[in-house]
Amino acid sequence: MGLFTSINIAATGMSVERLRTDVISNNIANASSTRTQEGGVFKRKSVLLEPVASENPQWKNPFVPNELDNGAGSGVRAREIVTDTSAGRLVYDPTHPDAIKSGPHAGYVEYPNVNIVNEMVDMISASRAYEANASVVQGSKEMFSSAMEIGR
Repeated sequence: MGLFTSINIAATGMSVERLRTDVISNNIANASSTRTQEGGVFKRKSVLLEPVASENPQWKNPFVPNELDNGAGSGVRAREIVTDTSAGRLVYDPTHPDAIKSGPHAGYVEYPNVNIVNEMVDMISASRAYEANASVVQGSKEMFSSAMEIGR
């Protein structure tokens, strides 16, 4: 395990939390967008994350079977940004330009499936995870500095 491994792992965490924050901000910004460039109502997006396994793990968990343990890992990465396809809320407003013209929902406008409260909770979660990773970087820097002082 290298000297800067902890910083590299924390940096991957900070990177994906920044992406999560950007996606959540986009959801909040479009919480009332009934029309997008692609057509139709805006749909909430979220980020799927996955661990980055070490290619040559130097440490394995003694309590996990070898075939299930990929070692300590090398961080995390975003696998993909997925779109939530659930239906949005319907509001009756026949004068709205995006109102449904015919059928059983005529006169209703479909609004995005974005819940502001949930988005704010996700935003706080992403922010705290970013701060935790930043603390790891700071702690590693302090540890390296102390090690350098011992060597003098």
